[in-house]
Amino acid sequence: MIQAIGLTSLSRRNTPPAVADLTFEVREGEVTGLLGPAGSGKSTALRLLLGVQPGRGATLVDGRPLHELARPAHEIGAVLGDVPGHPRRSARGHLRMLCSAYGLPLARADEVLEAVGLDAVARERLDTHSLGMDRRLGFAVALLTRPRALILDDPAHGLLPREAAWVHELVRRHAAEGGAVLLAGRDAGALARTSDRVLALDGGRLVADEAAAQFARSRLRPYVAVRSPYAQRLAELLSDDGAEVVAASGSRIAVYGTTSAVVGETAYRHGILLHELADTSADRLDRDRAEADPEEAAVPRQRTEARRSRRIGRRPGPVRPIGYEARRAFGVRTPWPAVFGALLCSALGAVLIARTGVAHSSALHMLSGWAPELPLPAAAIGAGLLGALSYGQEFRYPALGPGHGPEPRSPRLLGAKLVVGAVTALLLAAAATAVDVATLRLLVPRGHAPDPLAHPAALAGCAALAVGCCWAGVLAAAVFRTTALGVSAVLAVPLLAVPAVRALLGGPQARELGDAGEALWSVVSGVSQGGGGVSGALRFVGQPLFLGLALSLTVLVGAFTASALRGRRQERRSTAVSTGASAPLPGEDG
Repeated sequence: MIQAIGLTSLSRRNTPPAVADLTFEVREGEVTGLLGPAGSGKSTALRLLLGVQPGRGATLVDGRPLHELARPAHEIGAVLGDVPGHPRRSARGHLRMLCSAYGLPLARADEVLEAVGLDAVARERLDTHSLGMDRRLGFAVALLTRPRALILDDPAHGLLPREAAWVHELVRRHAAEGGAVLLAGRDAGALARTSDRVLALDGGRLVADEAAAQFARSRLRPYVAVRSPYAQRLAELLSDDGAEVVAASGSRIAVYGTTSAVVGETAYRHGILLHELADTSADRLDRDRAEADPEEAAVPRQRTEARRSRRIGRRPGPVRPIGYEARRAFGVRTPWPAVFGALLCSALGAVLIARTGVAHSSALHMLSGWAPELPLPAAAIGAGLLGALSYGQEFRYPALGPGHGPEPRSPRLLGAKLVVGAVTALLLAAAATAVDVATLRLLVPRGHAPDPLAHPAALAGCAALAVGCCWAGVLAAAVFRTTALGVSAVLAVPLLAVPAVRALLGGPQARELGDAGEALWSVVSGVSQGGGGVSGALRFVGQPLFLGLALSLTVLVGAFTASALRGRRQERRSTAVSTGASAPLPGEDG
């Protein structure tokens, strides 16, 4: 059971809060309808309930605060709007990515796709989905972890009648299996027919909390639904006869205080064409429920007990952040143009080096295709772009449900992005080196092209540049929440950080730093200075470029840590405010 206690949104600029002191319960085996017109505070109430919007109040799940649950996604599934997935990702790819995030077997994605009727279009991209298909995918995401409760924000709004009927059928089925459902909507009739209990909001406050049948009898007045191309003329005639007419749309009207026979006779006398004429009464709800199986009421209770028995002693599998990141990064075609572009630019850089003279270029420049016209090797820039995309797309297409699943800047997810980014950067640097060496061997005389195996320090420098730039892109995009600023931070290394290091150290100091590194290595390892690849690698590390890259990474790590600590402090503050709400707990005297 879910309990919302004293939910109150924060007010701004002396305006009243959108939701004020809202308290209600969502019981297992029942559909609880949250009714209200646009602007009544339904969406705000749901976001406060899920803890994704700051405010006061508390949400309890079986008596435990929501923020104390280790795996909230396994308790509550939510549909708060359109699915925030990458438009070029397929429905199956999107769900499999989430399976990795939640530690579920990949076969679960196919199960929910079949359950919501999307198995036939599982390979189609999300940007080709209709509104009905997108809502079905939203239900698939919400049901992925087999949650006990569903929180739905007007999922039938804007759908065709057939799709809306499917939504309400799925909701009733989940409740019949023992689950709890909170269904927000603005259609009083549909919500009363689907729900077991109706909560009505007005101005962010609860104005009704009663059984759906009682709500329908007391608050849903019977009326005559009329559709006609001459609806306005008919409305004027009926109003003159004393009926109350409400315009539903351009060709639809709702007539209160009369019968369909009277409306039909009036239309016939004045030659008005009717496309629809139907009585709508509150007792339709009673008829629908009377036709249901009388033993159905016992089913939720039995299935609830079965659910609880199955959940005892079952521990959910660990979250697999590396699998999630690999599927997120390479489940779409976005990274591949960056990879091929980096290889092409690296080959062009090798061509420029061959034309300007191989003898004047270092092994690092030849192996990485680092032409003088580029601030960094093409492979390093490409790796930085891939690193920036890892967090840039995370914030642009937030696939992880709000408040349910790994936070975008959690340490585990950051570590996964750094590991996947480092492996990708190493592979990109190796491929670029192979392309550059092959290009140089075609363009320069035999024996002038560098042998990669003869220059281990240069190879290590290429790899270090690629990995360092990739990590700089990851951290910068995490701090600034955008891909563009992540790439800008990578390019700022040669354009800003390197000149700053040169101004601080200068050439002699950099060489002395390299000599100090060689001396320290000789003391630690017992190997004399001047010995092969280690000496060359330490020389590379002492160069301003590597020092500037190390300085940039240090600054970005500090900025990321500061932002993460600030976010946790704000979360603790909001949690303290929420648990300190003035609303009394259940069982206390209010």
